[in-house]
Amino acid sequence: MKQVWVNARPWNKEIIITALECGADIVVIDKGFSEKVKELGKIQTVSEDGDLRIGKDVVQIEIKEKNDEIKAATIHNKWIVIKTHDWKIIPLENLIAQTKGLIAEAGNLEEAELALNTLEKGVDGVLLDIKNPTELRKVIKQLKAEKALVSLKAIKIKSIKSLGVGDRVCVDTCTNMAIGEGMLVGNTSSGMFLLHSESIENPYVDQRPFRVNAGGVHAYVMVTEGKTRYLSDLKAGDKALIVNWEGKTQEVIVGRIKIEKRPMLLLEGTCNKQKVSLVLQNAETIRLVTPEGKPVSVVSLKPGAEVLGHTEKSGRHFGMKIEETIIEK
Repeated sequence: MKQVWVNARPWNKEIIITALECGADIVVIDKGFSEKVKELGKIQTVSEDGDLRIGKDVVQIEIKEKNDEIKAATIHNKWIVIKTHDWKIIPLENLIAQTKGLIAEAGNLEEAELALNTLEKGVDGVLLDIKNPTELRKVIKQLKAEKALVSLKAIKIKSIKSLGVGDRVCVDTCTNMAIGEGMLVGNTSSGMFLLHSESIENPYVDQRPFRVNAGGVHAYVMVTEGKTRYLSDLKAGDKALIVNWEGKTQEVIVGRIKIEKRPMLLLEGTCNKQKVSLVLQNAETIRLVTPEGKPVSVVSLKPGAEVLGHTEKSGRHFGMKIEETIIEK
């Protein structure tokens, strides 16, 4: 688990209370204030006389030039708090590759997420230097949030019907997907199929593991924060959601949307008497996911087969859940 530290120097009671309430791991304070922190709640402190002592357990290094980076790389068995300036990413990449215990200073959510995801592995934690308690609360909540799980269910295929030509959407992301990963897409927001990425080798077209051939322009796709979007509304730079066969999710960036005319088919199924349907391209490379996590081509599906999907009772208003009666056919 990544560490979230909070800079409470100079003494700031409101910042410390926010750190405590939001589940921060450590507060960094000035010498002589550890007891005052303990009076407010249980949390580790970093200072000259804190639970972790500056100089003994924690080393602070400002990266201004290459020699500072080299110095940081020689430190072992201590927390290393790194402050970067104009060059933020390259020094972190170099240190992440050869050093453990890195804590990067960050002044906002964007800087924190950048440090935590650099070289995919990221630093071991961030030191948040945010003086606005409301903003600090938002950032800690976001960083501490675990990856959401989507509830997936087995959907029994009822019918597969060839249609005419329609406009279908391919979603190209900035992330390669593995076997068993794809996106949740449906004709309605209350029922969606898990469509597999194009990460499967075949003799006719190259693999494109960053792509999901997702369905008609009208279809809904699940995105972040439990919301949905129309496939045709997505564009480069938007956030999308990858879901694997176990329901684990990953937020990704949309790199491109491709809309082309293709032969389409209608896939219909049921889950606990609830109807799930999708209009998608009629081709061997379009795959869904079995309950065992295996990709299965849409052209080989037969009535009675089971694939994974997601159902819910709530309706949607501009992509957000809303408890009202909505009928979609």
